[in-house]
Amino acid sequence: MGCAQLFWTFTQITMLGFGGVLPWMYRVLVEKRKVISPDAFRELLAMGQVLPGPTICNMAVVVGYQHAGVAGGVSALTGMMLGPMALVILLGLGYEAHGQSPILASVLGGMSAAAAGLIVVMALRMFAGLPRQWRSMLMVALALGGIAILHLSLWLLLATLALVGMALLRNDWPGTGD
Repeated sequence: MGCAQLFWTFTQITMLGFGGVLPWMYRVLVEKRKVISPDAFRELLAMGQVLPGPTICNMAVVVGYQHAGVAGGVSALTGMMLGPMALVILLGLGYEAHGQSPILASVLGGMSAAAAGLIVVMALRMFAGLPRQWRSMLMVALALGGIAILHLSLWLLLATLALVGMALLRNDWPGTGD
């Protein structure tokens, strides 16, 4: 994929994914264009979440860089940011003029529900591709418990899961097996 195609692909992702870009990114990159595999998307998502900055922007830069080097990373990030930036400015101007409208409140409520549904569907698709090993299932359960029950901060949850993951895989490290 060249720089122009990266720009337009990520522009399409962001403009279609208003309110929930990550599910659209999965659909376009994994399912439609088959640019990356489901496993690569999961790894990219994990890496994008631990790097500073917005996850989707981090993912766009990495995919762009993989396909066209630094220029590809810049093209993908520009495509990710330019359209939504213009749209947000226009929506802000419209909201300033019509923000108290009950119709607008209903539309925004519906968009929020749709975005939440898209994220749930993407998460289920990603979960379906996980290896059915007890370690993976334990990590999923701990992540869900840390978020839903304990309400841990992202950094505390990630640090805890990293330590648990290292402990679970300790015997698989070279030179440490039984």
